[in-house]
Order: sequence, then structure tokens, then C-alpha cells
Amino acid sequence: MCSTWNVEMVRSIGADHVIDYITDDLTRTQPPAVRLAGMDTRLRLIIDTDPGVDDAQAILMALAHPSTTVEAITTVAGNVGIEHTTRNACAVLDVAGADVPIFAGADGPLVGRRIEAAEVHGSDGLGDCGRSGSDRQARDEHGANAIVELTRAHPGELTLVCLGPLTNVALATRLDPKLPKRVRRIVVMGGAVRATGNSSAVAEFNVHADPEAASVVFDAWSEVTLVTWEATLAHPLPSDLLSVRAANTPAATFVREISAHASRYVRDFLGVDDLFVPDPLAMAVTLEPDIVLEERTCQIRVELAGAHTRGQTVALRDTSSGEAIVRLIERVDGDRLRDLVLLALR
Repeated sequence: MCSTWNVEMVRSIGADHVIDYITDDLTRTQPPAVRLAGMDTRLRLIIDTDPGVDDAQAILMALAHPSTTVEAITTVAGNVGIEHTTRNACAVLDVAGADVPIFAGADGPLVGRRIEAAEVHGSDGLGDCGRSGSDRQARDEHGANAIVELTRAHPGELTLVCLGPLTNVALATRLDPKLPKRVRRIVVMGGAVRATGNSSAVAEFNVHADPEAASVVFDAWSEVTLVTWEATLAHPLPSDLLSVRAANTPAATFVREISAHASRYVRDFLGVDDLFVPDPLAMAVTLEPDIVLEERTCQIRVELAGAHTRGQTVALRDTSSGEAIVRLIERVDGDRLRDLVLLALR
């Protein structure tokens, strides 16, 4: 631990956070963000998500991060149906002891039938471990409407991080075409620009589950930060990370329980014993943008009509036309990614 802490920093951050960082046995590359006098530096998030095991981990990361506030969670059908994803979001907040409004959104894609990933996440979305029940209730407002209204109330202040199919965001964009100009930043987990699919031979699940919605977003938003499935494959974590390095906290116990089913699937499907964390990777890029070591810009087009390529994300190199730009994340600091995943469990 080489950081220097003074009295004013302790007062501004809070003694509990300072103690956590000083006593942490992990290697820290930087102290938590400091709120300077008269300047609110907190990152304020809307999380659009379809929990899902890795979604749950990513939500816990955001809730645990010392310089971040989660303003709202909007749920969407994806890994499992909307009733499960909404109930799972409530369960995550129960584990974290957090008070965040939840808004249930779209229960299926803009076009066609819903596809799910229950084989990965379990029939309840949380590994069928019996931990998805909650007494919390979602608000009455639809998730797409909530995104519109929250950004109208706080223009330029909110970051939107999208961890599931982009149905809610596409609906919100069509409801209010000015939405992209009011959002501080949008980070999307989705796509497979090298045709390394996990839902079809060439398509990543979040985009494959609603290609039309993804096409709307990539066309309408002037700048999107994109974390692909291939970026996920390039940043595996040790398979024993959760069991060996994590503390015996309620969050750590919860994540270990819900992850067992998905870990078995990865071993069977990919033939490896690694821990892949697509949504936590996207959340890490959101929480600490300087974790990114390599990125490139491109335009993204989504294949909508191909009999075998529907949902494929095609990266066009030419960005000179002034059309929407995607910042494609290629490489991040793996040690910091690990530390952020572990911080969420403490």
C-alpha cells in the first residue's frame, strides 16, 4: 500500500472506506475517487440488465464501488424471462442491503420470439440455487419510460450501463430521440466482432436476443463503448478466485452459490476451467475507464436478415463519415479487473 492519506481525504471519503483499502490484502493501483470541496465526482448509474449470474456480480460491483451511486436498475427479458430477471435484481439488492428503485421493462424482443440462456444461468437465472426470492417490488413505471424520465430529470449526469439485450434502451430511444444527448456515457456488453459467437456460430447472446434493438442503439447513439464477448474471452479470471480469494461475506457466499451452475457449463461448453465475467468486465470499464489499455474505434452494423448470421455484429473500420462511433474495448488491466470483482464481494 503506497497511497498517502491525509485528514481531509479521510473526511471526504469516509473512514470506513479508508480502513477497507488500507487493510485490504489486494494490490491496489489507485485509491478510491475523492470528492473535492464543492465538486461531486461520484459516478451515477442506470443499470439496464437481465440478471443472470454475471449480471448479479456486476450489480454488486457497482454497489460496492466507493465513488459510484446506482440511481436505478431497469430489467429486461434476456437470460431468463422478465419476472425472473426482475425478481433476481431484487434478490441482489437484498444481499447488498441497498435501496435502489427497480423498474421492470420489456418482456421480449422488438421482433420475433424470445430466446433465453437458462442452460447457462439456470431456469431461475441464478443457478437454480434457491436464492432468487425477495419481498421487494419493482416500481409501476416501465423500464424504458424510467430511462427517459430519469435522464430528463438529470441531463448530462447519468451513465447508462447495459448488461442485457438492448430492448429497453431501443424503446427509450424511439420514445425520446433526444435521449442519447442527455446521457453522459453509454457502455454496452454485447457483440462479437470477430464472429466468435456464444449464442450462434457468429452472434453474441445479448445482440442475438434482440438484433433490431441493438441496431437501433448502434445507429442512434453517437458514441457507444462496447465490451464484446471476445474481450471477455481475452480476460479470463482464475477459476478458484471466488472460493480462494473472496471473503466469507453474504455477497461472496451468494456469488459462489449462484456461479456453480454456470461454471459447470463453461467447463462443458468451452472445455476450460476459467472464470469468464462479461458483465463485470463491462462494469469495470464503466466504473474505472482508465482500466482500458487498448481500444479502437469503428462503426457497428447488426445483421438482421441472414439465415445463419442474424445478430452478428460487423465492425466497419471507416469512421470518417461522421456516423455513430463505437469505442471497441480490446484490452484492460487484468489485475485491476480481478480486484474490482473481489471488492464487490467484501
